[in-house]
Amino acid sequence: MEVTETLGSYSNRNCTIGSFKKEFYPIIYLVIFVWGALGNGFSIYVFLQTYKKSTSVNVFMLNLAISDFLFISTLPFRADYYFRGSDWIFGDLVCRIMSYSLYVNMYTSIYFLTVLSVVRFLATARPFQMLRGTSIRSAWVLCGIIWVFIMASAAPLLVNGQEKNNTTMLCLELNSQTLKKLVIMNHISLAVGFLLPFFTLTICYLLIIRVLLKVEIPESGPRAAHRKALTTIVIAMIIFLLCFLPYHALRTLHLVTWNKESCGDVLHKATVVTLTLAAANSCFNPFLYYFAGENFKARLRAIFWKDHL
Repeated sequence: MEVTETLGSYSNRNCTIGSFKKEFYPIIYLVIFVWGALGNGFSIYVFLQTYKKSTSVNVFMLNLAISDFLFISTLPFRADYYFRGSDWIFGDLVCRIMSYSLYVNMYTSIYFLTVLSVVRFLATARPFQMLRGTSIRSAWVLCGIIWVFIMASAAPLLVNGQEKNNTTMLCLELNSQTLKKLVIMNHISLAVGFLLPFFTLTICYLLIIRVLLKVEIPESGPRAAHRKALTTIVIAMIIFLLCFLPYHALRTLHLVTWNKESCGDVLHKATVVTLTLAAANSCFNPFLYYFAGENFKARLRAIFWKDHL
C-alpha cells in the first residue's frame, strides 16, 4: 500500500487524479528506470572491479548501489500499471513486492547515506581510531544489520496484495481498511527511518564545517580526506532535502487528512510528485560515488582507457 493512492471509486467522481497518474507516473518512472539502471549498474561494475582494493566506504556505496538497482528493476511494472489506468496484470505476489521494494530501498538508502556521512566525518575528526576500528568485515556486518532491520520493519507491507475492482485488478492502493495500520507505520518510519538519520546527518554537516574552520589542513592527504568528507555529506544532504524530506512531509499530511469521500486533488497530486522524487534518489546516488568514492574516478578512467585501446 502506498499513500499516494486512493480507492478505485474515485474514478467515478469528478477527480483528475486518475488521469494525472496515468500521464505522469509512466514517463517519469521509465526515465528513472533508464537513468538509474545505467548509473547504478555501471557503478556496481566499477565497485566490483576495485573490490580487492576496496575500503569500508566503498562497501557502503556498493550496498547502496545494489539497493537502488533492485528497486529500479520494479519500475517498469509500476509504469505499466498506471499506463493501463491502474489495472494490475502481474499477479498477487509481484503486487506485494512493489510497495515493499519501495520502502526497503528508501530506508536502506537513508541509512547507508547516513552511515557513509558518519564514517567520513569520523575519518577526519579521529583518523587513527577509524583506521584501526573500521575494516571491510565490520562494514559488511553493519550493512547486513541495516538490510535485516529494514526488510523486517517493512514486512507488514507484504500482507496486502492485489484487489478486485469491477473489471480491473488494483494494486498499490490506499483504502480505509489499511489506513490505521499505515498511519502507525508512517509515524514509526518518520521518526526512526527519516528524522533520526536526518538529524544525525545535520550534526555531521555542522561538525565537519567546524573542523574545517578550526583546523589548518595541510596540502597533502588530509586535505583530500576533508574534501571527500565534505562532498559526501553535502551530496547526502541534497538528496535528503530534495528526495526524502518533501515525500515524508506530504505523506504524513496526506495520511492524516485522507478521507475516502474526498477527492483532495491538489494534495494528492503533490504527494504523487514527491513519491517520484523519492524514487529518483536512485538516480542521484551515482554522483556520490563519482565525486566521493574511493578510487572510483581512477577505475572509471582505467575502464574507459582500456576500451579505447
